[in-house]
Amino acid sequence: MKANYKNIIFYILLSFITSSCEDVIDVDVPSSSPKLVIEASINWFRNFNGISQNIKLSLTAPFFNNDILPANGATVIITDGSNNIYNFIEDGNTGIYWNNSFNPVINQTYNLSVTYNGETYQANETLKSVSSITRVEQKNNGGFSGDEIELKAYYTDPEDEENYYLFEFINVKTGAIDLEVYDDEFTNGNEIFGFYSEEDLESGDEIDIRIYGISERFYEFMFILLQQNDEDGGDPFEVQPATIRGNCVNTTNPENFPLGFFRVSQADAFNYFIE
Repeated sequence: MKANYKNIIFYILLSFITSSCEDVIDVDVPSSSPKLVIEASINWFRNFNGISQNIKLSLTAPFFNNDILPANGATVIITDGSNNIYNFIEDGNTGIYWNNSFNPVINQTYNLSVTYNGETYQANETLKSVSSITRVEQKNNGGFSGDEIELKAYYTDPEDEENYYLFEFINVKTGAIDLEVYDDEFTNGNEIFGFYSEEDLESGDEIDIRIYGISERFYEFMFILLQQNDEDGGDPFEVQPATIRGNCVNTTNPENFPLGFFRVSQADAFNYFIE
């Protein structure tokens, strides 16, 4: 949507330039006050202690400004159900806040509090467990054209409980990230897979596959976000046609709501090389 709007503005300006060299044209682009963007994904990977975590705070920018502005000087705190307090300290002026003593506990509820510019933002989530990726299968004649490489990353869903998953496929060479979300409504207790397909993959390419246990609330948030991305194309973190609110609330001034989401997940990773 953003790219198309820019093209329209460009052609409007071009038509005026070619028809007259004297008129000055002012294009009014809607503007609004910057909003706080909270990127708070607390991930506890298997075989790691999970004590080092970070939260990124930034500000939305005007339409023609592609710079990401860090939100400096915030107070960022997470507390858990056992009344442990974790203070996140900003690294310089990066807008990235770190804690190196975090204690992840499955099914523990965590509460996030961010105070920025005199306003307080809060959210809570429960740390969800996740199944391990057991194997990856590769198919070389997939896709509509029959020449795309497809990967299936298998895991076994636990029985008798509702589970929601986020899959992240990272092409290490290009940095491209593909995201998918799944629930177990029709696969409860069965072996199932996360799916990835890419026509430009080559033998030897490295794919970092990650699976996260997520809440139903985050599943619904990402499902809508990815659905909009499929309809409009582009990056899932570009400006969307409709604002999708996360679970963070401005308790001081509710109308000045933030963007982003607070998520707490157990995660598993599998490194795969294309054959």
